[in-house]
Amino acid sequence: MDNVAGEKRPAETAVEETSTEVRLPQKKYFRQRAHANVFSDHHLDYPVSPAHMDWSKNFPQHFAPKDGEAAVEGAVTKDSGKKVEFADIGCGYGGLLVALSTVFPDTLMLGMEIRVKVEEYVNQKILALRQNHPGSYDNVSILRMNAMKFLPNFFEKHQLSKMFFLFPDPHFKKRKHKARIITSTLLSEYAYVLRPGGIIYTISDVKDLHLWMVKHLDAHPLFVRIPDEELVDDPAVEHVRTATEEGQKVERNKGDKFLACYRRITDED
Repeated sequence: MDNVAGEKRPAETAVEETSTEVRLPQKKYFRQRAHANVFSDHHLDYPVSPAHMDWSKNFPQHFAPKDGEAAVEGAVTKDSGKKVEFADIGCGYGGLLVALSTVFPDTLMLGMEIRVKVEEYVNQKILALRQNHPGSYDNVSILRMNAMKFLPNFFEKHQLSKMFFLFPDPHFKKRKHKARIITSTLLSEYAYVLRPGGIIYTISDVKDLHLWMVKHLDAHPLFVRIPDEELVDDPAVEHVRTATEEGQKVERNKGDKFLACYRRITDED
């Protein structure tokens, strides 16, 4: 991370502005260990409830600031009426968010990432893309948060239509399985924020983890697996396979990708 003068280059200067555009941040200035302890106290900010969340800092073109909150430059003065519908849990370097932004331009989507430097990278990338492409990428944003603890603090009941769990930490050791992002308890929380008809997307290059996720989703009464033939017409699926850094790495190494998608059914079904 040293520059030519031998001095450390701070992350906040890793996005460079030229006369014509803002350069996208470079990952080499934002590298961090691949996994974080989800049970640690990470000193995260989170609202008491979804009603207390000020989304104007993330989506200034769609949300007005809450009373008493400072306005972000360019923020609207009246809410658009939209709510976040897609959630990418553990979004990493934001490849899926950027890819889906133009596929679903009218849908607000949020990435959630616990690693500080990775969240900084994605945030700077989104801001640069917004400046370089006015009118685009205003529908995507990222928050540093722990989805295993605070998801209901951000999202209302049945608010989301899609949730993505792409190449999550496999936590190979048996004593670490409780830290996996798909468990019976967590699935009930996901069912709470996911609307009936909504979809959970899972993919992994680790077969054992894939089978674990399938086992728990199959066993949960509020989820039913979507047959592979039905996924052919889903525009999100190809990006689930290829848009993330992890997915591209698996592709380069000619590894396997195990996909399983589940629909949230109604409580009465």
